Amino acid sequence: MPSSPKSGFATRAIHHGYDPMEHNGALVPPVYMTSTFAFPDAATGGQRFAGEGKGYIYTRLGNPTLNLLENRLAVLEGGEAALVTSSGMGAITSALWTLVQPGDEVIVDKTLYGCTFSFLRHGLARFGVTVTHVDLTDGAALDAALSAKTRVVYFESPANPNMRVVDIAAVSVAAHRVGALVMVDNTYCTPLLQRPLELGADLVVHSATKYLGGHGDLTAGAVIGGVELLGRIRMVGLKDMTGAVLSAADANLILRGLKTLELRMERHCATARLAADLIAAHPAVKTVHFPGLPSHPQHAVAKRQMSDFGGMIAFELHDGYSGGLRFMDALRLVTRAVSLGDAETLVQHPASMTHSTYSPEERAMYGISDGLVRLSIGLETPADLLADLSQALDHALSHAGIVVGHCS
Repeated sequence: MPSSPKSGFATRAIHHGYDPMEHNGALVPPVYMTSTFAFPDAATGGQRFAGEGKGYIYTRLGNPTLNLLENRLAVLEGGEAALVTSSGMGAITSALWTLVQPGDEVIVDKTLYGCTFSFLRHGLARFGVTVTHVDLTDGAALDAALSAKTRVVYFESPANPNMRVVDIAAVSVAAHRVGALVMVDNTYCTPLLQRPLELGADLVVHSATKYLGGHGDLTAGAVIGGVELLGRIRMVGLKDMTGAVLSAADANLILRGLKTLELRMERHCATARLAADLIAAHPAVKTVHFPGLPSHPQHAVAKRQMSDFGGMIAFELHDGYSGGLRFMDALRLVTRAVSLGDAETLVQHPASMTHSTYSPEERAMYGISDGLVRLSIGLETPADLLADLSQALDHALSHAGIVVGHCS
């Protein structure tokens, strides 16, 4: 039986928008592996192209499998509509190409995912759009930066890779005072842990490659928001500007991933809390960035707007860059790879990998140290994972040639 808006998260993720009895009793929704759709007559085709008749035309404009996924993502995020794309960057670029034009300004936080940073600074900026970095954890700094030219305020919360948390409600109030839209990358949290639209944001974007898919076997993205805004992004940003169309096969894999999202996130979060405590207590470690720790600068904000603290941890060893690499190379169970949100625990070095599009000066300016290590906590048996992290930290400490933890 289809879910209702009052159904629980997992019920909506499994059932919303699909009735098996309308599809020959098929428990799993059919996958529409087609690029184009036939019209019963020429007049119908003309009506659909003119926007005067309902129905499918071409998968770049819509497909039943994609639309089912869009409906589920919208209801999970608390939005009116959604659009799925072939990657997270496809979602971000499709939205921003629609929303801005030469002479406009986009305000962004100090810290952004490397490819988002590159698109903004080396992409949009080439076409007359001003990109202004502001510390969005500082309300006064945002108020001072906002102007009549500001069209979008864009940020991640928590931010990739250093886990900065931005107060979504406060930023939304400030941005709306000058008529700017607020766009939040919610990849790290998923709609289970945080729903930016309910906090005042206008658009939410995801790399569905990560937790929504959950198994490291696809690339995809999504934008969620109001009907009118999503219609423009579909017909301008996706159809004409990027063409970043998701395949029906990958949409089907995300629909499958959503069915276990709540269970997976509970395990990711629980193990991450244990791992963060272990890392924070180890003498090799200088700093840990995890919003669930009381030492995190935005811990109070995270508690207010997130239902749990996610599966991502960033940290730096006393021995900096060389210590981080020794730690990574000593890991036996954890996999050295970029991406996140998979069943496997992954570790990477942002300065040389995901955030290498920043210059060294830019990384220093925006809070991405050369020694920072990023962990995506997976679904392994927690004791096995903690043992691997512990032995790798011990190895890094034993080869560091430093003394820490002594008191005079």
